[in-house]
Amino acid sequence: MDKPVLQINNLTTSIGRGGDRVVPVSNVSFQIRQDETMALLGESGCGKSMTALSIMRLLPPSAEITDGDIMLEQSHLLDLSERAMRAERGGRVGMIFQEPMTSLNPVMTVGRQIGEAVKLHDADNRKRVMERVEELLDDVGIPDPARRMHEYPHQLSGGMKQRIMIAMALAGRPRLLIADEPTTALDVTIQAQVLQLMKQLQQQTGMAILLITHDLGVVAEVADRVGIMYAGEIVETADVADFFSQPRHPYSQRLFEALPTPQKRNRPLQAIEGQVPPLNAEFGGCRFVDRCPYAQTLCREQIPQWRGDQNSGYRCHFEDAGSSDAVATEEFELAEESIQGDTRAQALLDVTDLKVWFPIRKGVFHRTVGHVRAVDGVDLNLSTGKTLALVGESGCGKTTAGKGILQLIRPTAGSVMFNGEELTQLKGRALRKRRADIQLIFQDPASSMNPRMTVEEIIAEGLVVQGVGREQRQLRIAEILDQVGLPGDAVGRYPHEFSGGQRQRIAIARALILEPQLIICDEPTSALDVSVQAQILNLLKELQQQRQISYLFITHNLAVVSYLADDVAVMYLGRIVEQGSVEQILDEPLHPYTQALLSAVPVPDPDSKREVIRLQGDMPSPANPPSGCYFHPRCPQAMDECRRSYPAGREMDDGRRLSCHLV
Repeated sequence: MDKPVLQINNLTTSIGRGGDRVVPVSNVSFQIRQDETMALLGESGCGKSMTALSIMRLLPPSAEITDGDIMLEQSHLLDLSERAMRAERGGRVGMIFQEPMTSLNPVMTVGRQIGEAVKLHDADNRKRVMERVEELLDDVGIPDPARRMHEYPHQLSGGMKQRIMIAMALAGRPRLLIADEPTTALDVTIQAQVLQLMKQLQQQTGMAILLITHDLGVVAEVADRVGIMYAGEIVETADVADFFSQPRHPYSQRLFEALPTPQKRNRPLQAIEGQVPPLNAEFGGCRFVDRCPYAQTLCREQIPQWRGDQNSGYRCHFEDAGSSDAVATEEFELAEESIQGDTRAQALLDVTDLKVWFPIRKGVFHRTVGHVRAVDGVDLNLSTGKTLALVGESGCGKTTAGKGILQLIRPTAGSVMFNGEELTQLKGRALRKRRADIQLIFQDPASSMNPRMTVEEIIAEGLVVQGVGREQRQLRIAEILDQVGLPGDAVGRYPHEFSGGQRQRIAIARALILEPQLIICDEPTSALDVSVQAQILNLLKELQQQRQISYLFITHNLAVVSYLADDVAVMYLGRIVEQGSVEQILDEPLHPYTQALLSAVPVPDPDSKREVIRLQGDMPSPANPPSGCYFHPRCPQAMDECRRSYPAGREMDDGRRLSCHLV
């Protein structure tokens, strides 16, 4: 058998000293062979990224590797000097970071940035750097590389920036590629392209890949083996096929149960209650004990031993934990009855021909020379107590449409009727008063909150604007915190003191405090782990049942759509191309763009044989949309008629609306 490219034995990394000492990586062992992809899976805060940074020896100043060994082929990385380690980073070990925009230098062309890596780590090509850069860009599928290499990061799409990061990582011809959440911020279509690219490059070069992710669909698609990490330690390793057919650790089983699927629509998701324990604690038993439904006294008193070998095993006191769960099934059945209550569908929101155009100004006098057509004639209908999902790639205008409905951005044209009232005609105090009925949950809760304000001040802002007295404010805040599952003492704390899931609950509490009839949810679960996502989806669904709230749910996560939405509108370049019930759109999509979106969604099943419809190129610019159907330059079924005229929207026999010449 081949020797492993990477071999890690009992790796322990700590941050700080004394009582403040945190151990994010504890006795971690695994290996990766040539041509093999190992996925490291787990919740945020479990130590996945810190394991990767330990391999690269890119730890913060207060952190140190206190035990263990890291071998890259024949080299002991921990024995190398810093100078020798610099030659390994970007050389035999390449890394793709989670957020390409923060990893690329905004004032250097992408060609120069890749060229730096070539000069440092590719001795054979030091005299032909720019030719090698062009070859690398071509290898990672960047169209017209000779031109693109002279562009800056801000001129490239998200998918292209991620390809630039991959090109930089490949410049040193790595034996090991570490990919830290490489597709988290990408749309499903771009994600499919990047995952396919990584697989192709691995086949060509034979490199080993360590893939860090929390997406089970991505794991099923590209990984050969999987390691599950919890609270700083590996709790299970297995071949992908074995892991998906029979996960053995209770934590692994709970991750699968938390996945949203269409089959779970009428019952709550089995969320993992609680949080990952603080990593400055002294563990005397199983680290998962406080969240495990099968925990016994033994689990609290003894640290479980590893069962199996390094390639396939798990850390648990019991061999068959989780083989049956009658209690959870009963709870689901009870909850199902409550969820299937009566909902009176009344028209709440009626959007007609909504347009949001931004002027393009040039010259000394800033004359308008064109428009960015971010939203270009959108029609939407939403009933009381229902959820409408607005889906599409980044840049298609979903968020701008939401802000236009809320009048945070004034529409250029069109009508927004809310409860029989025309919002586009309201101004000043009348508009502020009406905004109490329509609230917004932002995509990133951390950046949408003032870090210098306490939770009480953040949630109370809307009440202050509406003129509610202090005593009544405090009563309402206490009530709403209880409703979203936050402790009462949270009122005096600041946003940075909470986890990502808790911050999202604060954002939901802020939206709910004014008792709105409609909440616009802008990607509220995109940055969350599967387990935390399940908690938030359960909360949103429960609140909808209790209060008959309507949701406009903006997302590109189609698994969440299948679980939460009643209706779906698919958006492309500022226009709705298909709209209908969730069953119609997800089970039998008619528009080629909808078909491509759905085909690109990674399925958490390694035996799935779906055929991905590859869309060529990127979405055109809304400042210069193509003639005819906006989708025709990327459509695999485009006809001459598609190039000549935009298809009129029409209602089909099954009730859905569609804009396509093909159907």
